[in-house]
Amino acid sequence: MASETWEYETLQPPRGATQKEAVDPKAELNELGEEGWELVDTVDYVGGGTKYLVLKRPAER
Repeated sequence: MASETWEYETLQPPRGATQKEAVDPKAELNELGEEGWELVDTVDYVGGGTKYLVLKRPAER
């Protein structure tokens, strides 16, 4: 069985005008999904909130 090789991308959720509230990243996620990216994890700030969304897709060989 051949192991799959992955490439990774990160997306920082956009912030609103006050830099405290998150803006819905649906449009960016849909664009990345069309390019073959899949959301697999989040990297959160200590104390709450999401710092990065982590995506992956099979790497081209």
